[in-house]
Amino acid sequence: MKGRCPATYGNRGPERLPRALGLNRHHGRLLQPRTSPVQDRRTCSYRTQLGGALGRFTHAPRLRRCAPEALAREGRRRGERWAVGQPSNSGRAAELLAKEQGTVPGFIGFGTFHSDLGYVPAIQGAEEIDSLVDSDFRMVLRKLSKKDVTTKLKASFIVFIKMAMQEFGTMCTERDTEIVKGVLPYWPRIFCKISLDHDRRVREATQQAFEKLILKVKKHLAPYLKSLMGYWLMAQCDTYTPAASAAKDAFEAAFPPSKQPEAIAFCKDEITSVLQDHLIKETPDTLSDPQTVPEEEREAKFYRVIRSAYFELVSALCQRTPQLMKDEASKVSPSVLLSIDDSDPIVCPALWEAVLYTLTTIESITDPKLDFFKNFLTSLVAGLSTERTKTSFSECSAVVSAFFECLRFIMQQNLGEEEIEEMLVNDQLIPFIDAVLKDPRLQDGQLFNHLAETLSSWEAKADLDKDDKTAYNLEKVLLNFWERLSEICVEKISEPEADVKSVLGVSNLLQVLQKPKSSLKLNKKNVGKVRFADEMPESNKENEKYVSSEGENSEGSELMAEPSLTHSCSDLISPLRKKPLEDLVCKLAEMSVNYVNEQKSEQHLRFLSTLLNSFSSSQVFKVLLGDEKQSIVKAKPLEIAKLAQKNPAIQFLYQKVIGWLNEYQRKDAGFLVDILYSALCCCDNHMERKAVLDDLIEVDLKWNSMLQVIEKACSSSDKHALVTPWLKGDILGEKLVTLADHLCNKDLESTVSSESYFSERWSLLSLVLSQHVKNDYLIGEVYVERIIVKLHETLSKAKKLSEAENNDSSVSFICDVAYNYFSSAKGCLLMPSSEDLLLTLFQLCAESKEKTHLPDFLISKLKNTWLSGVNLLVHQTGDTYRQSTFLRLSALWLKNQVQSSSLDITSLQVLLSAVDDLLNALLESEDTYLLGVYIGSVMPDNSEWEKMRQSLPMQWLHRPLLEGRLSLNYECFKTDFKEQDTKKLPSHLCTSALLNKMILVALKKEIVLENNELEKIKLLYSLQWYEELDNPPIFLTGFCEMLQKMNITYDNLCGLGNTSGLLQLLFNRSRENGTLWSLIIAKLILSRSVSSDEVKRHYRRKEGFFPLTEGNMHTIQSLCPFLSKEDRKEFIAQCIPALLAWTKEDVCSINGGFGHLAIFNSCLQTKSIDDGELLHGILKILITWKKDHEDIFLFSCNLSEILGVNIEIIRFLSLFLKYCSSPLAESEWDFIMCSMLAWLETTNENQTLYSVPLVQLFACVSCDLTCELSAFFDSTTLDTTGSLPVNLISEWKEFFSPGIHRESKDTSETSFQNAMLKPMCETLTYIPKDQLLSQKLPARLVAGQKTNLPEYLQTLLNTLAPLLLYRARPVQIAVYHMLYKLMPEFPQYDQDNLKSYGDEEEEPALSPPAALMSLLSTQEDLLENVLGCIPVGQIVTIKPLSEDFCYVLGYLLTWKLILTFFKAASSQLRALYSMYLRKTKSLNKLLYHLFRLMPENPTFAETAVELSNKDPKTFFTEELQLGIRDTSTLPYHIPHLACSVYHMTLKDLPAMVRLWWNSSEKRVFSIVDRFTSKYVSNVLSFQEISSVQTSTQLFNGMTVKARAATREVMATYTIEDIVIELIIQLPSNYPLGSITVESGKRVGVAVQQWRNWMLQLSTYLTHQNGSIMEGLALWKNNVDKRFEGVEDCMICFSVIHGFNYSLPKKACRTCKKKFHSACLVT
Repeated sequence: MKGRCPATYGNRGPERLPRALGLNRHHGRLLQPRTSPVQDRRTCSYRTQLGGALGRFTHAPRLRRCAPEALAREGRRRGERWAVGQPSNSGRAAELLAKEQGTVPGFIGFGTFHSDLGYVPAIQGAEEIDSLVDSDFRMVLRKLSKKDVTTKLKASFIVFIKMAMQEFGTMCTERDTEIVKGVLPYWPRIFCKISLDHDRRVREATQQAFEKLILKVKKHLAPYLKSLMGYWLMAQCDTYTPAASAAKDAFEAAFPPSKQPEAIAFCKDEITSVLQDHLIKETPDTLSDPQTVPEEEREAKFYRVIRSAYFELVSALCQRTPQLMKDEASKVSPSVLLSIDDSDPIVCPALWEAVLYTLTTIESITDPKLDFFKNFLTSLVAGLSTERTKTSFSECSAVVSAFFECLRFIMQQNLGEEEIEEMLVNDQLIPFIDAVLKDPRLQDGQLFNHLAETLSSWEAKADLDKDDKTAYNLEKVLLNFWERLSEICVEKISEPEADVKSVLGVSNLLQVLQKPKSSLKLNKKNVGKVRFADEMPESNKENEKYVSSEGENSEGSELMAEPSLTHSCSDLISPLRKKPLEDLVCKLAEMSVNYVNEQKSEQHLRFLSTLLNSFSSSQVFKVLLGDEKQSIVKAKPLEIAKLAQKNPAIQFLYQKVIGWLNEYQRKDAGFLVDILYSALCCCDNHMERKAVLDDLIEVDLKWNSMLQVIEKACSSSDKHALVTPWLKGDILGEKLVTLADHLCNKDLESTVSSESYFSERWSLLSLVLSQHVKNDYLIGEVYVERIIVKLHETLSKAKKLSEAENNDSSVSFICDVAYNYFSSAKGCLLMPSSEDLLLTLFQLCAESKEKTHLPDFLISKLKNTWLSGVNLLVHQTGDTYRQSTFLRLSALWLKNQVQSSSLDITSLQVLLSAVDDLLNALLESEDTYLLGVYIGSVMPDNSEWEKMRQSLPMQWLHRPLLEGRLSLNYECFKTDFKEQDTKKLPSHLCTSALLNKMILVALKKEIVLENNELEKIKLLYSLQWYEELDNPPIFLTGFCEMLQKMNITYDNLCGLGNTSGLLQLLFNRSRENGTLWSLIIAKLILSRSVSSDEVKRHYRRKEGFFPLTEGNMHTIQSLCPFLSKEDRKEFIAQCIPALLAWTKEDVCSINGGFGHLAIFNSCLQTKSIDDGELLHGILKILITWKKDHEDIFLFSCNLSEILGVNIEIIRFLSLFLKYCSSPLAESEWDFIMCSMLAWLETTNENQTLYSVPLVQLFACVSCDLTCELSAFFDSTTLDTTGSLPVNLISEWKEFFSPGIHRESKDTSETSFQNAMLKPMCETLTYIPKDQLLSQKLPARLVAGQKTNLPEYLQTLLNTLAPLLLYRARPVQIAVYHMLYKLMPEFPQYDQDNLKSYGDEEEEPALSPPAALMSLLSTQEDLLENVLGCIPVGQIVTIKPLSEDFCYVLGYLLTWKLILTFFKAASSQLRALYSMYLRKTKSLNKLLYHLFRLMPENPTFAETAVELSNKDPKTFFTEELQLGIRDTSTLPYHIPHLACSVYHMTLKDLPAMVRLWWNSSEKRVFSIVDRFTSKYVSNVLSFQEISSVQTSTQLFNGMTVKARAATREVMATYTIEDIVIELIIQLPSNYPLGSITVESGKRVGVAVQQWRNWMLQLSTYLTHQNGSIMEGLALWKNNVDKRFEGVEDCMICFSVIHGFNYSLPKKACRTCKKKFHSACLVT
């Protein structure tokens, strides 16, 4: 390496030499982790710039000689300055001049690099020069001069400076030269400051701007060159490459190459001065900020920078002035080499570079060489042994690489010097290998590969130079190496308890050494490394081959006899390595087998396996056999015996390996199988190997060993090639088939104690079925099929076993085997038996547990298994469906399941889930038609659809008939499901659910199906059928919920596809069949918002619907709501002639009176007929029908087949009353009312036929007509009665109304269960109060019931009240309406007996009606079960029409009745009632329940679209309409009713609510206050103020006024000359908060009396349960009594008691004063 270092290692700065020692810039971390990386970032940059600048400076030819003298001279000069106290540099001189107010004009000095170098006038007169600079340049220079220590740390300041510098560069380019020249006096200070900025972007921008300045001013820069040059050179050595390049570009722009040395020489003194300033004047406080960096860190950083800069200076001097460094060798060498142990990561790169340059420059430094080399390599090994190095792979690799590169280098330089050779091998290399063998962590550093590469380099050199002395020396070194290596390897193996780590290390070492050099190259990463001068380039090595000089047939060549398991023939190793390596292997093998034989050492056996795996040769096996005889082999067949006699490897296999295999029956005995394969490698051909293995599996090998043999074959292509004939052979195949039969038919009892026994055998089956080589089975295909048939037969029997038996059966193992088989068969076509197995797996997953009796874990396994099979299936190429037996049979099976099998919800859900998985798997197929073909094969044909439709119960017709959407004139259906069908779903529903699921999957993936729309309408049929069911059975409700969860909905089906095409198909079906098809049209039009014009396109001509058929009639009825007004009028015009021309024979036919009247009613129901004359004309037609053929009308007779036309007549009369505004003649009224009563009587007489749907419908429409008449007469006013016939009202009240309810009361309770419930209950809501009171009911009294009511009223109450708990909402609403009419009548009976509740009692209380309170007690218990566990404030949602719904509805309705009763009572009674409620705490329970039922936001949803300036509608502002027919608001029924009850409670019982609120816990207190203030208080306040304003109540001597804006009520009381004015202020949370009473005008009243009266009014308003007007009346009465002479109670100072309104009557025997009884008790 002498004189060749720069060329050999390159010339690339700090990165070029450390790699010779395996180090780079990061390898300093070997010794010490880097600390404070952020602080060192600028330090690295600064140090490198400084060292680089020194190098550039000394590189100038003329300066190489004068640099040391210049440095020395400058040092002496500065020393003189320091002695006399002068400034040390130009910067300090400038500072001194500034302080002394010098007079040198324009003098700008340079300080040290860390002082302020900004653009600042330094002396007097600078302003004059500053004015000469262009204004724009002046602004930029001031930006660049800005200094703010705090701001500099911010990113914003960096950006600011960078932008300013870019602006400066742009201006230099654009402005004239003369203007730019004016900047030059100020540029040096700015440049010198910013060129060393912390931010690299700023430094780069500075150099770029400098280049632009140079290009503009050119030679005019010369006067300022000395001020710039030092920092300029440092900038060219910037660690940030773009900044350094920019500085170099600027330098080259200023000076051509020939002038650059002269320019540097011209400024040598100034350059030296700057460099010395940075080297000598730097201190810890100037290098780091004392304000932010601790003192210790500043000191450490300072010395770190100094050391690093020094070493870089040494490197530069060695390169540029080598003679100088040789002359100063006695000083340089110790300063560098004695610092080699420096561990600082910042210093290490520069240090090692200096070390290597010193070694190459100063030749005599390493005398004596032996000691140096020894100490050097020993130190490297010692560094490797540190814990920090061992734990880092990169650092360990670096040290190992450095060790071997240095070792090779030293050997190369000193070859032939025996002492050094022995030292390198015996004292360094061998001990190093020994240390690594003991510690596996050190082996991660690729030591063995480096060793092999080193040996290969020596071997190659020796082979190439055979006659050279070098070759002789190298052969001697190699021989010594192998002797010593053999010694340490034998030492490691010779111990009886061999260390595991050492044995493993020896094994790995031998494996690596056995690899030829070309094999090593493949494993090495492409990383930078030292290339020795005598090595050929890598490109030339690729084709290099070793050629054996001794020939390939030399002794020992059998070690590499199996090239397929090792390497190709071209990769032969050198003879210099082969012989000693073979000898070592044989020696170690013999030692190992002896330890195994004598001491049963498993560790040695494992080592032997590893050896034989790499060195399988007859020679080694011969050594292993020793002198043993063939005792075992003699008992074998002749073929095997001959083979063993010939082949020592086979003999060793039978004598030793088989015994070891049977002895080590465990999963980790794979190393023994490796020995078996090593022995098989020594066979001459495949037939020998097959014969051996066939013989072994017959007797010698156990199943576990056989499993491991096959596993090894699957893990290695080389091993598989050895045993392929055996794997495909008959012996193995038959044995595996027998095994499968045994496993599938094993006894359950035998599995308990031998589960692992069977698990191993199942694993073997799974392995031979699942492994494939080049898309072929591992064993013979015929045996694979036979095994699968066995598995399939067993799986098919699983249904016959119980769940407990299936838990212990073979099903789980079969799943595992089949899953592995399907998962691994990629590219293989499934055989028929495989598809049969797949079908059975799918069927087991698609059936419910009740049928399969499989536990959940097995079902999960089965699912994963069949999905893996389907995934394999769909990825096959070609026509998958035709090729696949599974797909065809599974489609047929699914079709039969849903059509013929009886499925319940659970079974259907399991089936659909399996189908969903199947379809998603089919979607992954490349065959885009596969899914469509599969779905088409499941689709029923038209005859099958029709059969399933006919089997559907016709119960769905109830609702559309009752709602008037369809009309029928014949009985066509049964009403209920059969009892045996209450769990099994109709086949139509099952089929529809299955196909719905399939079609949705297809539509979402945009797959076009054949007859897509046609099949879709068939699916919509079942959905519409369910939707029309009224109160469907529970199992159908569950079916619908299941569909919702699976996203099988009407909207999903209709939303994906062509709506127009779907609608046209529905039109065709509807006109053909009518009924449910017509309803589907209406549903589709409504859900898809189809316009009337688009609807019209599908039927084009209205005349096409006539003559009427059932399909045409139902289609028109369904279209009516969606047709335009003109279209409906046209249909009516078609009907009128038919109605006029009717005959008795065709009046009941569809194309006669019945059908046309039904269409007319459908049009009238849409409110589109406003022609009064037309309506009256139809009415006259009906009257004519009655006159001519009265027998058609079912008046007071038995029902017959003419029900349909009578139903339509009744419907017309109901609609006529609702929508006709023109007056009727008396005869018309008579016809309508008499017909109504006659039809009602007919209904009552035919109760036995109520099970017939058309009879129910007849009864319902009769009640509907009754309701319409009742509503009409209830709504008459004085204005509307004038247009009615004279005696009509009286006739209604005296005859018709009593007749209605006389007929209604005879209806049995059983009718509540049928469709008549709603119309009958609605009829009862219109019963007049007088008629209700006059009802004669059987006496119904309760023993012990306290009541003041007469017997008939109590009987009526006891009869109706319990019905509030009835499980039918219409009954509850009807009872409420009837009792609501009676409630105001009840308090008067308690008023008559009020005297019996005298004030002598301590706390008198009176119960509201006992029947209601008894009912309330029962309801409270029920609601406690429903709501008791819910915290107050947590909102409960009650499902409409559920059992809980009826409980809550009845409870709230009962309270509404109680509050109505309470409001009708007098003040005295209200006091007694409220005391009773207080004692029972019923009101408290109500309030708690209300705050569980009222919504958080009681705002109507539709108010969101209203104008923002209007107050939103809430449940408190809008009255609740308790109707029976309208069910659209059912979801809001309970919340709205709860709000209504709370509103009534606050209004009528404010004092009690206030008392409850004040006594409630803090959380409830806050909830109630917030809710009431937000939603209720404003409503109640407004109502209270309005009631005062509109009150007609007159007070003698008192006037009351209200102010709505301020929520105030002002009362003025006047008597004689006394005037009292009081102002009542309502609180914001009224009525929860207390009402304040303020003083107004007061005349003639004493102050004390005035205060008493104010207190009394406040007390009355706070404690009385009534309105403000009632409180004022009470207060006035009290004041009147005072003026009448009644004395106050001396306790409450009031005449009238504030709660029970009694007078003071309890007299004191001593003072004779009178007191309230309640005051005395309190």
